[in-house]
Amino acid sequence: MATSYKLQRRTAASGRNPKSAKRGFIVKNVVLHFYKLKIKLEQLQRECTKEVKVEKIGQEFVVRVSCCNKGGDKLVSVLSAFDELGLDVVRASVSCGGHLFSMEAIAVAQGQQTSGVRDITRAVIKAIDDKQGGEVETVET
Repeated sequence: MATSYKLQRRTAASGRNPKSAKRGFIVKNVVLHFYKLKIKLEQLQRECTKEVKVEKIGQEFVVRVSCCNKGGDKLVSVLSAFDELGLDVVRASVSCGGHLFSMEAIAVAQGQQTSGVRDITRAVIKAIDDKQGGEVETVET
């Protein structure tokens, strides 16, 4: 009881409310946490790698691409590569938010013309490399 009374007297004498001191501490911790997250995000953006995965399922090719969004126009480059290979895109999902570009597309060969998984992988890598340099991780199945 004596320590509680002393704490109340100290708080009253200093003019500070213990609840506002806690809020200030929490706000400082939140700001510090956001700053650390910002630094981590910037580091990830610098280390961003490209990844290209191509799978053949029946007559369809599933193409997944993720990379940094440096250089722009990646979607146009990838779609042009599909066109050069004689592939029609049946369905595609694209995200270009912030500093990342990701795409998943299902493509089929036009007519009797067929392309292999390696040909598609190389063409997509070339398309995104024309817009951005760096290493590429590929998965062919």
